Amino acid sequence: MRHSRFHGRVESGGRVCSWPGCDEAGEFRAPGGRTPSFDGPGDYRWFCLDHVREFNSGYDYFDGMSAEEIFRAQSPLHGWETQTRAFRPDAGVDGAPKWADFADPLDAISGRARAHMRQRQADMKADMHPQNARFTPDERRALGVLGLDGNIDRKTLRLRYTRLLRQYHPDHNGGDHGHASRLQSVVEAYQLLNKASAFA
Repeated sequence: MRHSRFHGRVESGGRVCSWPGCDEAGEFRAPGGRTPSFDGPGDYRWFCLDHVREFNSGYDYFDGMSAEEIFRAQSPLHGWETQTRAFRPDAGVDGAPKWADFADPLDAISGRARAHMRQRQADMKADMHPQNARFTPDERRALGVLGLDGNIDRKTLRLRYTRLLRQYHPDHNGGDHGHASRLQSVVEAYQLLNKASAFA
């Protein structure tokens, strides 16, 4: 597809204008019926220059939105309200090494590798317990975050979650925000387990 540097024109390659009854070349792109979403960029319509101008003069991006949806779409943070897990400071399993604690960076890296191996062995040992078989590997890791084993019911899960919230939430521990990443891990673990089919 070759683009012209004038007026956003794209050579049609035989494409006809989408305007009803128009036989001109469709060289100017306009939004189609399916808007961009999580599953793709959406559809486009192609018009000649006169009809793309007419289409644009009557196009309303906010058509069909409520006042609240319009306000949200106009926010500079729209689409960025939550931080993607991969970009959070605590995205790694064990976080970044504290480099100041090591004289040699290779010691930090090997220490981290040993911690991963210990975690993997613990996961494998947990897999061997019959009471854990009803949980997926991710759910078993979430149980570990909450300090639970597979022999629990929903009430026990809820009680443990409530106790950990009181322990780590700043509203309950004198305003201490030092446990924010631990609190986040607890909340994520509980949300995962709360939907587990093992409790269905």
